[in-house]
Amino acid sequence: MSAPSDTSKPASAEIARAVDALVDECRVSCLWYMPADYHPASDEERWNVLDLIQQHADLSTFKRAGELKRWLSPPSSSASADS
Repeated sequence: MSAPSDTSKPASAEIARAVDALVDECRVSCLWYMPADYHPASDEERWNVLDLIQQHADLSTFKRAGELKRWLSPPSSSASADS
């Protein structure tokens, strides 16, 4: 999965599908200890499973998981930086 060509963030459902696809792809190599039918149900679970994938992944998969984590992150608020 590649990043969108513009700077827009994909829709939540698209991110969820992308994380599920990466979980399925990494099930044997990175997530062998998780239930065979596991898919994260919330953004927090998605973030956690992406962390787990990054702990055991090769460089390419590590980067893909990192991109998905960036998409899961809420947009930054410039107002919060002033606080």
